Amino acid sequence: MSLFPYSVLQSTRYIYSGIVTLENFEAAIIFALLIALNEFQFTELVERIQPYLIDNYASWLRLKFSRIYQISFDNENFNALQQFCIDILVKHPSMIFNSEDFKTLQENAFIALLKQDDFQMEESEIWDKVILWGKERTQDLPSNLEEWTDENFKSLKATLQHCLPHIRYFQIPSEDVLKKVKPYHNILEKNVWDDILAKFLAPNMPITSLILPPRKKATVQLPSRKASIITPSSYIITIDHVAEISSWIDRRSKIYNTTEIPYEFKLLLRGSRDGFSGEVFHRLCDNIPGTVVVVKIDSTNEILGGYNPLIWKDPNDKAEFVTTADSFIFSLKNGIQSILSRVKNKSNAIFYGKISQGPIFGKDLGMGRRDNPISKEWGCSKYAYEKPIRDINAWFFIDEYEVFQICKI
Repeated sequence: MSLFPYSVLQSTRYIYSGIVTLENFEAAIIFALLIALNEFQFTELVERIQPYLIDNYASWLRLKFSRIYQISFDNENFNALQQFCIDILVKHPSMIFNSEDFKTLQENAFIALLKQDDFQMEESEIWDKVILWGKERTQDLPSNLEEWTDENFKSLKATLQHCLPHIRYFQIPSEDVLKKVKPYHNILEKNVWDDILAKFLAPNMPITSLILPPRKKATVQLPSRKASIITPSSYIITIDHVAEISSWIDRRSKIYNTTEIPYEFKLLLRGSRDGFSGEVFHRLCDNIPGTVVVVKIDSTNEILGGYNPLIWKDPNDKAEFVTTADSFIFSLKNGIQSILSRVKNKSNAIFYGKISQGPIFGKDLGMGRRDNPISKEWGCSKYAYEKPIRDINAWFFIDEYEVFQICKI
């Protein structure tokens, strides 16, 4: 539902009320509205818009994950978004721990993760991240640990005072205790360090420190056929999109049921992971037959893409068109019927451009201007395919793009 009735007490004499509709707004605008509403303390709307964002724009939230996570913990009213992020991070901690944003993570956001019993990360690795985070936030620490003074350890201890109680010290293997914890044992309370040593030297001796329970490890199960169709999971397309694209590949009049999809979409490239340049595309995707390219346009809900049954390759300095009757381009739009556009001018179906350019379908959809390629800039027009997949023929910038190899199951 996207209609939100609200009432706001503006003064002791007047109450203003109305209805907010979000149906035709992009995710980025709704999120900006959410921040503004929070600033003006429209608590009821803040609470109601968060579930709407999560239910309808989860893929956009994941795409902007680091920013969403940071902002949600900047605002105490964003409880639903905080929980949405935590639910993802306990299963995929690398999304924040391996990102550049980790070192600037707010303390409350970090502690919220450390508290999770089902956090899917080894305790010794969690310790490593806690130390790294603390060192980044503590001034004047020598790079060489052997040069640290008592004051240096006291400074780090002060920085980490709210994080350290949430480490499951007694779940760290003895080898890692010696290798990783011992060098920093001065930041622990003396009784905690004594109890850690006692646990390994005399396991039956009673200790005074609180022993937190082991973190619950997720049960490893064989993936279902449905879950294995997209390997790994896409940031852009869903299983329903895969069913639709697979049906177009096979020229079916009826879309495949999601349990009957005959292809695996094997991820070859993700822009945010591997890079957005043409050089990266050719290094990872050249000479592989049967690929699907999908792009997410910056600040819109548009998903564009194309299928190339042939290979991609770098023709060196000799750009050329190649012929196929089976390629197509498409638009997958939120809440609007998808557009399929099959090749019309078969001899111009696929274009091999410069090494600095990426995939190009005719002149209808492609990465990079020939004269001056810019990272994340793509173009769209009508040339070799039956119908346009956008209302505007122009260059645009993308948030994300992925390339999949299509493998018959």
